[in-house]
Amino acid sequence: RLSFDKEGMIQRARRLIDLYKEAGISKERILIKLSSTWEGIQAGKVLEAEYGIHCNMTLLFSFAQAVACAEAGVTLISPFVGRILDWYVANGEKKTYEPSEDPGVKSVTKIYNYYKKFGYKTIVMGASFRNTGEIKALTGCDYLTISPKLLAELSKEYVKLTPTLSVKEAQACELEKLHLDEKMFRWHHNEDQMAVEKLSDGIRKFAADAEKLERMLKVDVFSHCPPL
Repeated sequence: RLSFDKEGMIQRARRLIDLYKEAGISKERILIKLSSTWEGIQAGKVLEAEYGIHCNMTLLFSFAQAVACAEAGVTLISPFVGRILDWYVANGEKKTYEPSEDPGVKSVTKIYNYYKKFGYKTIVMGASFRNTGEIKALTGCDYLTISPKLLAELSKEYVKLTPTLSVKEAQACELEKLHLDEKMFRWHHNEDQMAVEKLSDGIRKFAADAEKLERMLKVDVFSHCPPL
């Protein structure tokens, strides 16, 4: 609900870090998750540079979002592989993709190559996988976050994997460096229909989940209150 409120995100993040500090937990162990809107990315930039608070940029679907996050110097991004695939399956003619042609895999591959080619320190953590083929197609990526179900499937496979992504190959790829101010960011992001729809959909769903959690907590708190 703060996805378009830069100052609101900064204040909320600092408050969360203070609460963890009171509980004896260092900010070095914490990643604050922010939506990859322009406002969210700029909030991440301030939190990293001015307060040393590490940020994980989520709901990332477009190359423009990835470039802006790198330029902001955030700690980590979580591009969603499976949600990108879902959109193309729902809106395109193809219903199945080989891992190497999977739109989500291709998106993360391009982001990884761009980051490594131009020396950005931001970590690329592929997320939201739909099958083990996507995971194996992104071996060599900085981090991958994998569900227990897919981990169980992978544990049954006995094959040697050669990294498909590498710094050496990334540095040799043909990608031009982009410099995005707010106007250019919004233009490039808006040109990607999938990214526009998935970002807005993701924000709505996260907001609905937050409201649901608040209602559950209120019920739980009141159920434990002594009668007046």
